[in-house]
Amino acid sequence: MNNWPFSDLVSYVMRFSKPGKSKIRVLELGCGSGANIPFFLSLNAEYFGIDGSKTTIRKLKKKNPMLKNNIVVGDFTKELPFQKKFDLIVDRASINHNPTNGIKKCLDLVHQKLKTNGKFIGIDWVSTRDIGYKSGRKTNDIFTKSYVGGRYYGVSKIHFNNEKHLLNLLKNFKILCLDEKIYKSIIPIKNKTIAAWNIVAQKS
Repeated sequence: MNNWPFSDLVSYVMRFSKPGKSKIRVLELGCGSGANIPFFLSLNAEYFGIDGSKTTIRKLKKKNPMLKNNIVVGDFTKELPFQKKFDLIVDRASINHNPTNGIKKCLDLVHQKLKTNGKFIGIDWVSTRDIGYKSGRKTNDIFTKSYVGGRYYGVSKIHFNNEKHLLNLLKNFKILCLDEKIYKSIIPIKNKTIAAWNIVAQKS
């Protein structure tokens, strides 16, 4: 389990949210083990998190008692159970584990919970150019594949994205940045392509 902040998330938050000028309220979808919490606390942000794992959230509350009322167990495709609205909502590859209809529902909830001009930052949304897209098993959703081996072994399903699909998913937002990262491995596996999108979208 990762315990270090994700570099792309740090970079995009600093670039597009300009923290430090005023205190911001942040919600992290799929907060997991809390790898990004120290980063947000260093910015003096008011941090909230949601994750589907009861065990993970229990450990996270024990590790961060000052946040025990701010981090919850839940399904972010069904509900974001917070009274407050947010300046920033972030996701690092958690939404990817849902089919298209679940992602649409989640983004609708994100839009509702953002303040006007608030931003959503999505990191590592897997691209259809990724090696896993062709190797996965087909499902009823052409953008979602299931796995029993390979790069995504141990993950029940992964949602893949191309530009057109992302623009449709994010149609209720103003898109500030849409970057596709493509890496080609040479050694030890030649021409293994890993590809993902980073997204910055604003509620206007």
